[in-house]
Amino acid sequence: MSNDMLGKLIIGIFAVFGIIVIAYLIVNKFTNKKNTKFVASLVDGTKTKKFSNEIMYQKIYIFLAKVPFLRRYILKIRRRLEIINLEDEYLTRSQTAKMMTKAILVVVPLTIVIILFAKSNLVLMATLLLFELFFVETFLDGLVDKVDNKLLKEQIDMFSEMRHAYHEFNLVEEAVYEVAQNDELEVSKQAEKIYEILIADDPEMELEKYYDVAPNSFLKEFAGISYLTKEFGDRQDSDGASLYLKNLNNITQEMQIEILKREKLDYVFQSLAMIAALPILFLDVVKKWALSQFAFTKSFYDGKTGFIAQILLIVLTFICYILVRKLKDNGSVDTGRNMQNPWEQKLYSKKWIKKFINLIMPKKGTKEYRLKVKLMKESATKLRMEWLYIDRCMYAIVAFLIALFIFWQLHNLTIQYIYEEPKADYDLLRHDECKSGKNSIC
Repeated sequence: MSNDMLGKLIIGIFAVFGIIVIAYLIVNKFTNKKNTKFVASLVDGTKTKKFSNEIMYQKIYIFLAKVPFLRRYILKIRRRLEIINLEDEYLTRSQTAKMMTKAILVVVPLTIVIILFAKSNLVLMATLLLFELFFVETFLDGLVDKVDNKLLKEQIDMFSEMRHAYHEFNLVEEAVYEVAQNDELEVSKQAEKIYEILIADDPEMELEKYYDVAPNSFLKEFAGISYLTKEFGDRQDSDGASLYLKNLNNITQEMQIEILKREKLDYVFQSLAMIAALPILFLDVVKKWALSQFAFTKSFYDGKTGFIAQILLIVLTFICYILVRKLKDNGSVDTGRNMQNPWEQKLYSKKWIKKFINLIMPKKGTKEYRLKVKLMKESATKLRMEWLYIDRCMYAIVAFLIALFIFWQLHNLTIQYIYEEPKADYDLLRHDECKSGKNSIC
């Protein structure tokens, strides 16, 4: 082979190699561009906006959970919501942050109004601020009750779908699984949990665990009859109807009655709790009016009798307010307390507090101890004996401090009345005679 032919062959090989490289780069660039557009379209479909309410509420939750005073309310709300939402942490945090944001938007302006309204009367200001705490509790409970009532109404729709699914599959677990696929209903999470119980290796134990976290008794009944029907099969009554479907109808009727009862309670007690607290709001107004119209009432309001009367009125108002809240209680999900490591246990872990509580607490085996245990069992309380006596000691200390403050204030009022108040020179009878013209001396 001549040198010219060899050179042309080498040039041809390099030319083909170059064409292959160029073609690869062009195809690769086109492919990457197409993949980039596809990935970009996926990102655009899932990417949230720069300002997202959900992300904002997640950040608000994280911030509020770090604030010491607000953390108590955060934990109290989420204890109820995490039962309803069934381990959906994202939704629980979002709903908790929304409720706390609404409460803060109401409380902050209300606090400013109270301070401006009662800045001249420290006792009235402290009372109104204390009442504001009760109002926050009522407001937050109302918001959580709305979520619980919504769940109860969704259960009626779920049971309706359950009846159709059971007619179709004639198997409890398959019908529950079919109902759990409805993502539009929040109660579908509960149906999914019940399905996991039915197909578990030990469904009886899982059912007992579910009884402790179920949002209401109706879901407990539904889970119970579903388990029994799966284990022992469905039966028919004298009319040939399915006992399982008949029990579902009975539970649905009970839920409808419960919804009507809650709606009636909300209507009857609407704003009644606020009305029960109105006497506190008008304490200072009535006092100023009485002082402007009748000068002799100054000695009453500035003395011990007036102070005691105001304290009694405040106490009666709080009692009425608490009774109204108890009557309005619809029996929904209880917030409960954190019984894993409550503040009583933290105090009891202190060595000197433990010795003191053990000293005043009845000894095990005594008649008094058995009586206390019996009463605690009958009341279905989750408190331990030592926690109960820690609560009693704390109530006694708080009552002592309040009584000490009242007596100290009464003592100061007496001293002020003796040293600073002038003698009354106003005669009500003589004033009336002068106005009528019966007394010629006037």
